[in-house]
Amino acid sequence: MGQAEDRDGMTAGAKWPAATYEPYEWKGREDAYMASSYLSGMTGRQYEAFVPPLIAGSTYLPSPGVAALAEEAAQEISRFDERYGEHLRPFGTLLLRSESTASSQIENLTASARSLGEAELGVEDRENATLVVRNVRAMETALAAANHLSPDSILDMHRALLDGTRDTDVAGQWREEQVWIGTSTVSPIGAQFVPPHHTRVPELMADVMDYARRTDVPAIIQSAIAHAQFETIHPFTDGNGRTGRALLHAMLKHRGVASHVTVPVSAGLLANVEAYHEALTAYRTGDPEQIIRVTAEASFRAIDNGARLADDVVAITEGWTSRIAARGDSAVWPILDLLAHQPVVNAAVLERKLGLDYRRQKRALDALEEAGVVVGVNKFKKGRFWRAPEMLNALDAFAERAGRRVRS
Repeated sequence: MGQAEDRDGMTAGAKWPAATYEPYEWKGREDAYMASSYLSGMTGRQYEAFVPPLIAGSTYLPSPGVAALAEEAAQEISRFDERYGEHLRPFGTLLLRSESTASSQIENLTASARSLGEAELGVEDRENATLVVRNVRAMETALAAANHLSPDSILDMHRALLDGTRDTDVAGQWREEQVWIGTSTVSPIGAQFVPPHHTRVPELMADVMDYARRTDVPAIIQSAIAHAQFETIHPFTDGNGRTGRALLHAMLKHRGVASHVTVPVSAGLLANVEAYHEALTAYRTGDPEQIIRVTAEASFRAIDNGARLADDVVAITEGWTSRIAARGDSAVWPILDLLAHQPVVNAAVLERKLGLDYRRQKRALDALEEAGVVVGVNKFKKGRFWRAPEMLNALDAFAERAGRRVRS
């Protein structure tokens, strides 16, 4: 029986192109540990680096069942985007932060909504929160690059993620050394997975971004495969997971599936990280179906969780309005609008974003404190902050739901 061809001319049932391996001699690292007998024993031994296939011209499509699941996920994302993106203005910012937090949590970087809000205002006493803020910046960069996906846009995402951190010297640069995934910190010999040699990275990244710009591949299938290929290439020494998930969102926006809001797919993946990692492993063995299925299923969970957050946001903002009695020209109202998508603020933010001087700020914030909308707190050397506990609790509840594990 011949292979079926879909409406775009792609071949349903076409096999995934084969990968290969190539041998390299491990030369060790020139550091203080090279004198150890263990490392000396590793030096000179061979390891095999993975060589993924080029995919820009792939005609692969998954089985009809998985393809239907992916199409249903794309339709649900579009409906969610239309429902909440156009009619609930603050929600897009909150979802972007929530997605960035979930993507970071997959890498074991956790931060409460309160810590994240304070980190956005310059409080750096919690390292994880500061790193999550940088992931928000990387996601913003990714979405801004949605219309011109290229290797350079990937470097920009990575630069936004790591610039100013302890890894700032490699921010926005392809790796120039061999990396590996496994228990050993000193050698790729015996590692669980050895990504391509660094000399192959530029060509492979050009290829995957060529694939990412195609318009003849169904969006969820394309996004899942490009993400898996990116993680397989592992083009950076650090930050690959977060950058790769940012790429996935840039592609969904590029294809018009999610034009207004960032659907928190990472929050869906977080519910079963083991299945996500197993799917990436299966992809490297030539089976892309699992990562497509996992991405589609994560989208359904993300939409459900995101809709619950949207309901919470509406209820909270309506509750605020019902508790406030103020004139129409009062500064209370623009501050409430700001708190709906930035639940932690300070005087500098209120002046910069709303143009409010000290007197108008104080009068409005006193009224909001009295109504129980905000709580004021003095931050050492950072002045006074105000936070909206109800909104922060809603964001933490979203993160808690995302972190609940489901059975494989």
